[in-house]
Amino acid sequence: MKEKIDINNWIRKDHFEFFNTFEEPFFGVTVDVDCTLTYQEAKEKGVSFFLLYLHKSLVAVNKIEPFSYRIIEGEVWKFDSVNAATTINRPNGTFGFGYMDFLPAFDDFKVEAIKEIEKVQQSTGLIPSSSGENVIHYSALPWLNFTSMSHARKFSFNDSCPKISFGKCRDENGCKIMSVSIHVNHALMDGFHVSQFVDEYQDLLNQKN
Repeated sequence: MKEKIDINNWIRKDHFEFFNTFEEPFFGVTVDVDCTLTYQEAKEKGVSFFLLYLHKSLVAVNKIEPFSYRIIEGEVWKFDSVNAATTINRPNGTFGFGYMDFLPAFDDFKVEAIKEIEKVQQSTGLIPSSSGENVIHYSALPWLNFTSMSHARKFSFNDSCPKISFGKCRDENGCKIMSVSIHVNHALMDGFHVSQFVDEYQDLLNQKN
């Protein structure tokens, strides 16, 4: 479900109209998050660390309203929930695209996510997922400790989906630290909203469920 934002009465009207004219309206930041407790939680429960931190990022995303905004045919829409369109690595060094619905309970999310991972890993090609607009474009580079990132972009396609990428989980002073890159459309949100997501995500990473 989604509802249309009345742009003329929207507090971001001027910001939207300004940045929506840009050929490249996306901006991005890379931050470090402490995932020590979530890493421990994954080991204790015997579950995928990737799926656990991915799910916590989806929980955070769904708490920060601007991450649910999308531009569709020149209009701004707010979706009720946001899901994951993510790259899934294969043993042969390639990857495919997978789609995972957001489910609030991790155990429910894990069951469906594992099915999607197995389906992609047993296939070939990219398999562009028919995920719709209400997704975050996720990717993971667990081999790289990066400090910045850029994305391949097709500028003829009016993209407004946020892009979140996870780096290598590394040891620093007894903690597990991971780089997270966040790229968003400036017509829909600002650095303040990105910081809200980062704070919410860090709070969730600091919790064991």
